[in-house]
Amino acid sequence: MNDVNNIQINTLCQIRDIYRAIYEFEIKLQQSHNMCLNEGMLLCILSEQRYSSNELAGLLGLSKSNTSKVIKSVESKGLIERIVGTDDKRQMYFILTQSGHKKLESVKCGELDVPELLTSMIK
Repeated sequence: MNDVNNIQINTLCQIRDIYRAIYEFEIKLQQSHNMCLNEGMLLCILSEQRYSSNELAGLLGLSKSNTSKVIKSVESKGLIERIVGTDDKRQMYFILTQSGHKKLESVKCGELDVPELLTSMIK
């Protein structure tokens, strides 16, 4: 095997390790805060400002269909709400509810065990 193949295999193995660490983190997030990673990321995004579902899809890196499922799930938990656009009454935006802000704060303040591989990457 040549050096290029070794580098490609090592890269693939490192990506596998990152994926496993993210998966492990998501399981802990689900157990401790009853939300999946996409739901948590949605709350983080909406903590900054309001967004439409199309904008959220782009920011989350999800298809519109998957984004709609995440929105529906978080909305059913009472963590976000829909508001009508001021300029275009046909446009819907999403914002955090008071419960959504509290949930996000509980995640920030909580003891969430982040895998070491991810910790080293995000610091």
